[in-house]
Amino acid sequence: MENLWTVMIGYFFGFSLGVGCALAVMYTIYTNGYKKGVADSLLEKQPKRYVEALAIAQKKLNKTRLS
Repeated sequence: MENLWTVMIGYFFGFSLGVGCALAVMYTIYTNGYKKGVADSLLEKQPKRYVEALAIAQKKLNKTRLS
């Protein structure tokens, strides 16, 4: 019975808090990347990486429209 209590605490901290924290970190990374992308799109001279990513996205969009 003593082991069951410690296992339950371990599952709670490991899965509940661990997964929740990981999702919060991934969401923060995603939103900051999104904000940076929007900021780059508003620049007068867009960075090379942004232009390349935009070209790839347009190719994928055109490919799905043709299907």
